[in-house]
Amino acid sequence: MGGAGDHGALAVALGAHGFRTRGWVVPAKDAAPRLSDGRAAAAIALIGHAGGEIWPYFSAWRATQEGIADPLDSWSKAVIGPIAAEAGGEAVFPSDRPWHPFQQWAMAAEGLKPSPLGMLIHPDYGLWHGYRGAILFGSSVAGRLAETGTAGRGQVRNHPCDDCADKPCLTACPVGTYTLQGFAVADCRAHLATAAGRQGCMQAGCLARDACPVGRSYRYGEAQIRFHMSAFA
Repeated sequence: MGGAGDHGALAVALGAHGFRTRGWVVPAKDAAPRLSDGRAAAAIALIGHAGGEIWPYFSAWRATQEGIADPLDSWSKAVIGPIAAEAGGEAVFPSDRPWHPFQQWAMAAEGLKPSPLGMLIHPDYGLWHGYRGAILFGSSVAGRLAETGTAGRGQVRNHPCDDCADKPCLTACPVGTYTLQGFAVADCRAHLATAAGRQGCMQAGCLARDACPVGRSYRYGEAQIRFHMSAFA
């Protein structure tokens, strides 16, 4: 792979595992995460996926593992960590402490906003996307990003929920766990433990998420949906 800031080489390396660079952020110095040597990171590359891109790669890896805890997190680290090092950066992950503001980075990088369900909604992918890690880079990358206008390019995107009058996501849940006031997590998990929940949402996925009309072509496959529902419940 090329040196730090070689966007093409980074895209190829990530794409070999179903990942993609979701956007770049040049953080303010007082809000920048720290590199292992104590320096403030000058640029952040968000790493994630759209739809089911990662599922075949993750599934193939998972089939070779037995009894591993948090398999998706473990696989993401096993893939993104070495790619980050080869690119001259350092990987950080949503599951690790200190917690990093991945949602804030995503909003800055891609111009996204939360949906009424709380998840960030993408104008193309809808609710069927995710962020699996980020790569922190030094100052040389930040300069190139500033020159090319790569950082924050997504900020001009429209928020699809602004044009959605009916908000079907708020009425699809059979036990009303989603409202404009928030998400009743305990009520959701209690429903999933019932016979109706096991036969419904646990098999077919969250009905509220599935009610969103945006990004339908990126909807996860059934196996991926069941995996995430099992991890949540």
